[in-house]
Amino acid sequence: MKTIKLGIMLVALLLGGCAVLDHAPASAPLERDAKWALLPIVNHTDVAQAGLRAEAITEALLRSRGVSNLRRYPPALNPDSLFEPAERKVAADALNWAREQGVRYAVTGAVDEWRYKVGIDGEPAVGLTLQIIDLNDDNRVVWSAVGGKSGWSREALSAVAQKLIRDLLAGAGLQ
Repeated sequence: MKTIKLGIMLVALLLGGCAVLDHAPASAPLERDAKWALLPIVNHTDVAQAGLRAEAITEALLRSRGVSNLRRYPPALNPDSLFEPAERKVAADALNWAREQGVRYAVTGAVDEWRYKVGIDGEPAVGLTLQIIDLNDDNRVVWSAVGGKSGWSREALSAVAQKLIRDLLAGAGLQ
């Protein structure tokens, strides 16, 4: 009986920190020294500024992977709106801005989940997509990934997001 209880507890512990990741491999190695731009990460959640939070983490992780010539879009291009038509216009405006800046690669995406789960433990949960667009190749998506991750009950939501974004970017051919 003790082994059954121990087995159930072990499975519960393993499931508490689950992650699901899907990557489309980069079509070619991405040039770290090229001009890069971080464009809006659209917020599809009901959590205010979840996209902006994901952008901040993504920027830091890209820089840690050697992308030093990275620009952020002007803040006026992202009102962090909850309305879809505005999101599409913001994305188009940000792509135009990046093209005007002579950017080679644009990083963008969407946040689909950014919350603490309801329940006794309140585990953090994050779900998002990322993609890299080559503006020199007719706006072709050269890499994309989607993932979801939940953490432990005492883990910070930002820590779970950082781990997920790091795991997603690991498949981008940067390092």
